[in-house]
Amino acid sequence: MKYEALQALTDAAERIVFFGGAGVSTESGIPDFRSVDGLYHQKYDYPPEEILSHTFFMKRPEEFFRFYRDKMLPLEAKPNAAHRKLAEWEAAGKMTGVVTQNIDGLHQAAGSKRVFELHGSIHRNYCMKCGKSYPPEYIRDSSDPVPVCTCGGRIKPDVVLYEEGLDNDVIAGAVHAIRSADLMIVAGTSLTVYPAAGLLNYFRGKHLVLINRDATPVDSECELVIRDKVGEVLGSLR
Repeated sequence: MKYEALQALTDAAERIVFFGGAGVSTESGIPDFRSVDGLYHQKYDYPPEEILSHTFFMKRPEEFFRFYRDKMLPLEAKPNAAHRKLAEWEAAGKMTGVVTQNIDGLHQAAGSKRVFELHGSIHRNYCMKCGKSYPPEYIRDSSDPVPVCTCGGRIKPDVVLYEEGLDNDVIAGAVHAIRSADLMIVAGTSLTVYPAAGLLNYFRGKHLVLINRDATPVDSECELVIRDKVGEVLGSLR
C-alpha cells in the first residue's frame, strides 16, 4: 500500500525535490558511513572522522590520501534504479532538483543535471597553488603519495572536509529548489549531519516522504515513511 501511495503522490506532483544521503548509493556498491558495515565501523590508525578533516589533510597528507584512495574513490560504481528514476523525472519536467550529501557523482552519471552537491564531488580536484583542475583518475593513479600539480602545488579533492564550510552557491540553489517544491522525498540519510539536514526546514510544500531503513528525527513529520532500500522503492514506480 505504501508504494501505491508514493506512486499517487509522484503522479500528482508538479515540482519534486529529492534530498538524499549515503543510502542512495549503497545499492551501487558504495558503503555508507554510519551503518554497521559502514566506514565509521572499520578500523584504521585514526578514526575516519579525523582523517576526513581539514586539519588532518593539511598535517598528514600521505595518510589522508592513503585512506582517500582506498575508500573514497569508487570510480567503477554505476548508477542504480534510484538515480535513474530521478533523472527520468527531471527529463519529464517533474524533478526540480536533487540535493545530495554524496560525493560520488552518480546522479549526474544517470543523467540528472540539476544536482546540488552539498559536500562536493570526487570528480573535481584542484591545485591549491595555481587552481588547475584534475580528474579523479589522476588522484587514483598518481605514483606520488601526495598528488601534486605540474606547478608543484598540492592537489585537493573538491570535497567538503570536516571543519570546512559548505559552498554558499550550492546552498542557495538547494534552498530555492526545496522552497519551490510541492513534494519532497528524503531518502537514504540519517539526517544527523548539519548544516545539511537543516535544509529540510525550508520545505513549504504539502507532501513530505521519507525512504530510509532506520528511524530519523523527522519520521513523525512525514506523510509517508517507507522502510525499504531506496533503489527498490523508486525502481518499482512507473
